[in-house]
Amino acid sequence: MSSKIRLVLSAFVAFVFYFSWTYWANSLVTNDLAVILRSALVQGTLSGSVTILFTFALERAVNRFGQHSVSLVFVVPILCSVYAKTRQNIAIFKTFSHALNQSAAVMHSTRIPGTLLAPLIPIAMQGSLALGANLINQTPNLWLTILPSIIFSAIYGYVYTFTLLNKREILDSVR
Repeated sequence: MSSKIRLVLSAFVAFVFYFSWTYWANSLVTNDLAVILRSALVQGTLSGSVTILFTFALERAVNRFGQHSVSLVFVVPILCSVYAKTRQNIAIFKTFSHALNQSAAVMHSTRIPGTLLAPLIPIAMQGSLALGANLINQTPNLWLTILPSIIFSAIYGYVYTFTLLNKREILDSVR
């Protein structure tokens, strides 16, 4: 199956699922069919559209961060270098530098893989869009409407990320 067909099929499934979910979730709190249908159309359309954008952003993030690791120990030297102009600040910088070099040697294996960070950008985008659109729409049962969308997007994001990286490893091993 081509990536375009897979993407359109995913968007269609997202629309149908979230339309149905939102219809049910909001029928629990109101009997106004117009409000229920409007909320279901908003969330279904948003979920279908965001699935396309989410997948595009995820592929970009995986290409950018997927094979890298991020160590959080680099922050202090950057901050110290800004202030390393006087003799006292140079001594502080050298002390921090020595301490960080020692801790980096010990903590080398505790880096955070980029694979774990790559889906966070699309997940944050999707969550913000879902929250904003449903706030504007005045969806009656807001959190029950959008929370499954955010949770399943996160699961989808990580599964898709690992799938992309596995395909890339297979292609690299063939070459």
